[in-house]
Formats: sequence, structure tokens, C-alpha cells
Amino acid sequence: MENNFNWKNKNVLVTGGASFIGSTLVDALIKKGVAVKVIDDLTSGKIENIKDHIDAKRIEFVSHDIRAYSNLNGLFKNVHVVFHLAADHGGRGYVDLHQAGPATNLYLDGLVFWSALKAKVEKVIFASSGCVYPTFIQKDLSKEIFLTEDMARPPYDADNMYGWAKLMGELTLKSYCKEYGLKAASCRYFTVYGPRGVENHALIAMIARAFIKQDPFEVWGDGNQIRNWTYINDIVEGTILAAEKIDDGTAINLGTMERNKVIDAVNLVFEYTGHKPKIKFRPDMPVGPLNRVADNSLAKKLLKWEPKVLLKEGLKRTVEWYFSSRNKTKVENELESMLTGR
Repeated sequence: MENNFNWKNKNVLVTGGASFIGSTLVDALIKKGVAVKVIDDLTSGKIENIKDHIDAKRIEFVSHDIRAYSNLNGLFKNVHVVFHLAADHGGRGYVDLHQAGPATNLYLDGLVFWSALKAKVEKVIFASSGCVYPTFIQKDLSKEIFLTEDMARPPYDADNMYGWAKLMGELTLKSYCKEYGLKAASCRYFTVYGPRGVENHALIAMIARAFIKQDPFEVWGDGNQIRNWTYINDIVEGTILAAEKIDDGTAINLGTMERNKVIDAVNLVFEYTGHKPKIKFRPDMPVGPLNRVADNSLAKKLLKWEPKVLLKEGLKRTVEWYFSSRNKTKVENELESMLTGR
């Protein structure tokens, strides 16, 4: 483990750095005085998330798809730390209904890791996911399940192609650490939400439905699915701590240990927005694993990290951000396509 990590004079590359999570990470790294380079093809990331940094020349921005970029050697040259967040991904609707897109992450991740190794990058931090965990252990709502890192083991049963690609990314990095000496860590994100979030994820979709006053208000599944939604600031803090403290490719959960039902989150959205519709449950729509909650004891031990923002507070902040920043007509026109898209 590395106890004296120092960000001074570090050059950092953030792939997917214009995304919801990526851009918030970029904000935090800039505050540390780090020299930041961002690459993003803007298929799901948004230029406005990092525009102020570009205009102020605080970051170097490359608008390109890594999978088709001809100057990968130049991209990784003189980079000390890579935060690899770029991925073909979406919310539950996308993960369930699209397999070919997330399959390209196998190629994307391989390119990033191999290029980092060839360029003698010091460390790679990989944005993984709770989707790596076997789906067969997340089906019983009657059990109080907390997923520990060692549960992602044979017999593997990852969550759709997206989960399999994340799992393979983790295993690849671990192998690179062992055989090539590359320093690395994988951060398993659990259902991230907050400002800059997009409507293909459940909480933002709920807020969007209240924003456009949807009635009846659609809830995918029967509302009893259990999740632990994790606030963006906590995720970014944990990701940076993983870069500082983990060298050996260890995968670590970043999630709260709150066990919240989807219907409980819906009712909180109603409380914070004043929207009081009828509810229409949609069991025909993708719901994902029924019982997915992280155990974060390893993050507490290795990183001295635990989430500071619980759902009640984080959701309130997110509602306030969404209602102050969105255009109703635009949301009405785009919501349905966003729910199953990127």
C-alpha cells in the first residue's frame, strides 16, 4: 500500500471526463492542483460539464473516441495517473436491452490498460460497477444482503454484458499488477446520483417524471427492488482515495449501506417536489437485480472512507439542482428515449 502519495506535479488523464461522474472528478482534481487531460467522445458526456475548465485553460480536452483514436501514444505520454471512466453504458433500461454496445467496453478497456502500460503510467484507477456481482445472489428480497468484494468470484454471473466487461476489466488490471508491476485499483460504483446526473438512471428519471408532472407516474417493476443510491461527491472522494491508497489492483465497493426500496425513493421525490400523482407500476420494464446493496467495510478499512450524504439529503439536493436547471419541454420530448438510451 502507498502511504505517501502526493498529487504535486502529477499529470492525470481522465477518460470519459465530460460525463456526470467524470466531470465531477475533474472538478475535484483541479482543486488539488493536478494537471488534467480529458478525453471524451461526448456521446453521453456533455461539453457544458467541463466548459468552464476548457475556457479557463485549466484542462486539456481531447474530443475523440478512444477506440478509434490514432494518437493513443501521445494521449498517454507523460501521464502519471489514469482514471478510466469512459464506457458504453447507461441506466437499467440500457444495460438490460443493449448488449452489443457494452461489449465494446472489452476492447476499450483493453486499449486503455495496454496503452497505459506501454507509456509507463504509474497507476490506473478503473471505474467498475456493482454489476460485477453474481445476479443469482441478489434475487431474494426476504434476505438482508450486503455484497462483499469477495462475492465476485466463481461461479461468475455478472449483470448482462455491461457487468461482464467490468468484471473482465478488473481481472485484467489485477493480472497487469501481478505480472507487469502496474499499480492499479478498481472502484465498484453502486447506483450513483446527484447534480449532472442523466435521466437514464432511476433517481433522475423519478425526478424528471415529477418535473413534467407525469400522471399516472410510472415506476418500473413493483417498487420493492432494493438499492443503495450513492451521492456523487462521496463517489468522487472514494475514487481519489483509491488512487492514493491502493496499488495492487484491489477492487473496492463505493456505496452506502442504506437499504432503500424503489417505492421509498419515489415517495421522497413526491415529498420534495409536491407532486401527488397516481402510480402506475410497470412490471414489464427492466428492473435488474432485486436486492443490490454494497458492504463498504473494506473501503472503511483501506481508504478510511465512508459516505457522508445519505439518500434523504442527497435526493433533496438533486431535486433542487434538477428543477433549477432543466427545461420542461426538452425533458418531455427526450425522457422516453433517455430511459432506455445513453
